[in-house]
Amino acid sequence: MSSIIIEIRAGAGGEESALFANDLFRMYQKYAQSKNWELRVLDAAYSPLGGLRRIIFEIKGADTFSKLKYEAGVHRVQRVPKTEKGNRIHTSTVSVAVLPTPKPTQVKIKPSDIKMDFFKASGPGGQYVNKRQTGVRITHLPTGTVVSSQSQRSLEANKKAALDILVARLFKINEEKERAKMELKRRTQIGQAQRAEKIRTYNFPQDRVTDHRIKKSWHNIEKIMAGNLEPIIKKLEKNLS
Repeated sequence: MSSIIIEIRAGAGGEESALFANDLFRMYQKYAQSKNWELRVLDAAYSPLGGLRRIIFEIKGADTFSKLKYEAGVHRVQRVPKTEKGNRIHTSTVSVAVLPTPKPTQVKIKPSDIKMDFFKASGPGGQYVNKRQTGVRITHLPTGTVVSSQSQRSLEANKKAALDILVARLFKINEEKERAKMELKRRTQIGQAQRAEKIRTYNFPQDRVTDHRIKKSWHNIEKIMAGNLEPIIKKLEKNLS
């Protein structure tokens, strides 16, 4: 059994981007359910209309990284937002990062290298404010990496979730440094699925999902958003592996 951490963050498009970030999370959640994978939310920040400014979650199960690694990048949506009164189509973006969870021996964090802060956690839309300081923010001093968790019910659970996020991010940072060194020697561009790269467009008016890396489109967008990702993932595995 392997595990990964996925980060979804709203990008260009304001509230509509946050709403689509929530749609993407539900899509991955339903796909995980179809694969009998275990999903655990580590941290989330909500928008006023119930969208997600960001969400970080862990998925455990067989072949999680090999199945979902090609989801990393910028996902673009074209549709008429719920907030739009003039029936105009808007274009928004959401970024997705897929981080493999390292083995305990691969990333070691010294207690002296981290700073912990505590804050009052809040729920969707700023509601259900916790009167106790159960939210945890951790700063990794050597790299300046900052992570937080407020979705768990207790301080200890949020500490563990924040540390899990930090370990995955530090592992990713180390991986990218090593890759950059190798790629620099070969004088090629770094990586193929970086977060700044637009990888997929979800066009609701045309009922079409297009993956730009392999120039392939699928229809029945509602079914895809309901977790039917397997046809897309199989095509990506075949063409990008």
